[in-house]
Amino acid sequence: MTANKTVFFIVGILIIILGAFMMVPYIAQLIYNENSNSFFSSSIITIFIGILTVLSSLKKEKQLNLQQAFLFSTLAWLSIALFGSLPFMLSNLNLSFSDAFFESMSGITTTGSTVISDLDNSPKSILLWRAIMQWLGGIGIIVMATTVMPLLKVGGMQVFKTDSSGTEKILPKTIEVAATIITIYSTLTFCCAFIYWLQGMDFFDSVAHSFTTLATGGFSTHNDSIGYFNSPKIEFTATLFIILGSIPFVAYLKFIKGNKSIFFQDIQIKGFVYLLIISILIMFLYLFLSNHSQSFLDNLRISAFNVVSILSGTGYVTDDFGLWGKFPLIFFLFLMFVGGCAGSTTCGIKIFRLQMLLIFIKNQIKKLIYPNSVSIPTYNNQKIEDSFVNSVVIFIFSYLLLFLIIATLLSITGLDFLSAISGAATSISNVGPGLGEMIGPNGNFSGVSDISKWILSFAMLLGRLEIFAVLVLFLPSFWRS
Repeated sequence: MTANKTVFFIVGILIIILGAFMMVPYIAQLIYNENSNSFFSSSIITIFIGILTVLSSLKKEKQLNLQQAFLFSTLAWLSIALFGSLPFMLSNLNLSFSDAFFESMSGITTTGSTVISDLDNSPKSILLWRAIMQWLGGIGIIVMATTVMPLLKVGGMQVFKTDSSGTEKILPKTIEVAATIITIYSTLTFCCAFIYWLQGMDFFDSVAHSFTTLATGGFSTHNDSIGYFNSPKIEFTATLFIILGSIPFVAYLKFIKGNKSIFFQDIQIKGFVYLLIISILIMFLYLFLSNHSQSFLDNLRISAFNVVSILSGTGYVTDDFGLWGKFPLIFFLFLMFVGGCAGSTTCGIKIFRLQMLLIFIKNQIKKLIYPNSVSIPTYNNQKIEDSFVNSVVIFIFSYLLLFLIIATLLSITGLDFLSAISGAATSISNVGPGLGEMIGPNGNFSGVSDISKWILSFAMLLGRLEIFAVLVLFLPSFWRS
């Protein structure tokens, strides 16, 4: 425990920051005359425990080693999810601990699944807290993906390593990069909120939705999600800022430092855009050929919005695509797995891994045709080492295997086939809504058993932290090293 004081010191600081953010919904409680002090109480408890954690870890080392970085990644998310559940438990929604933890984990991992049945009549403070949790989760995963994950060499993330330093530079690097990322992230959030407000949302809705749009989280303040506003302009704005949130934030950093063509040069960004265009066209042609009762432009708008929302893992909905036929269910299930760009707020396997897998397959086929040829695969003008390829292949295999295990466990707990399959996919891919009548676009997870909610919560954590950053903690050899 003494050797990990640095980890607990940083986690304590994060808990204090979380407690400070709880005062924002408390102000909302005062403004909207909500007869509750749940957020004030939660804030005091959270800050108090955070201070105790920091004080008990003052004799810390100045550096994090690799083992501590793995521990920090998981412990930080678990701690925030745990303390973030306090306002839900103390609210008048009468949520159990399982429900509150599920909602909190869904928020901080930017998943967007919910157990709250009636959002329209829920307290404003709770709705705001859900949005804040996703906004904080968005910042957190960007910082980790930019600074910590490459050093942990999780699933090929080392290809995004920005310098040649070792893990001893984790803390300084994080502090240096985080300030710029938060500035960019906050600026984009403000712009999104302002445009939402100009397009007809009230102040509260514009702020809450801007938080969850840029975080590609998908929590809404209404039962009908974005569809509540019935506004093509708002849907277009949401689509635009979801895409901005899906771009690797390291590209924004490079753009600010002078590389003005980075958005046109980065292979991952180009792959993401190509996939979006192709997927939108496929869905548009399907709706057009199936005589979907909408105009040409409406079909294009509906296709674009839902494809962007599902592919990025946002989970906003404007319509129950489960009623469109069988093909959209299979197609959106595929998009759930794909996800967005690494280094963004999005989810899933990530574009770069699929690109590297295609490069690997292409080279293997080439070797069969030309056995004596020598080819050096590259990605973004970087040589791809065999270790990178191995990491990517192992990650994708493990991702799909865990999906099958989670789906099996969910079916054992009583979920039907479609709910179990889509529930496993949406949780490990951090998307939000599943498929089917119970957990589909017009449903929620309130009817799911408690044991299923804990399985889904663990799957959210696995997906958000790239699987191995969590699973490595279950190896006895990890603790002996």
